[in-house]
Amino acid sequence: MHKILVSILSGLLATSVFAHQHIRPGLWEITTRSDLLALVPHIPSEHMQQLSDLAHRYGLKLPKIENGATTSDICITPEMAKQDIPAYFYEHHSGCTVQEATRTGNSYRLNLVCANQHYQGNGTAQGTFISPESFSGNTEFDSTVAGTPVHAAAETYGRWVGERCTAVNPLQ
Repeated sequence: MHKILVSILSGLLATSVFAHQHIRPGLWEITTRSDLLALVPHIPSEHMQQLSDLAHRYGLKLPKIENGATTSDICITPEMAKQDIPAYFYEHHSGCTVQEATRTGNSYRLNLVCANQHYQGNGTAQGTFISPESFSGNTEFDSTVAGTPVHAAAETYGRWVGERCTAVNPLQ
């Protein structure tokens, strides 16, 4: 269960920061809500520490999870804000590749294919840029983790906080 949760959390969190074109560079607050995150309070604290340690080994920091949601601060550089579809984020941080990414007006859609030592699967992410300072979207992901099929779905909301990212490293 521990590896499943870390793998799915990684995938969900990675898909939560898609809104990069025509948005303001700077500090963003990203909130992701899912039924899978709602299971976290049922995991014993010693297992959560193991999950945190495992995530840390892969360069991830598990965000605080409350009431089935997690909120993270993300720094978007000016270069990132200019990109049409930030495929580099998925490929370098979640072990997934982006396929068939499209954008029509203020809406985007992309397919994800993930194959790494921890999980294999595919999913979709879609959403809408509400303004240069906000976006919303959702992700559906079907995977196999240690031979166990797992379905995960998440709703994501992002809002621009400010121009400076002094306490947060940019995603690169």
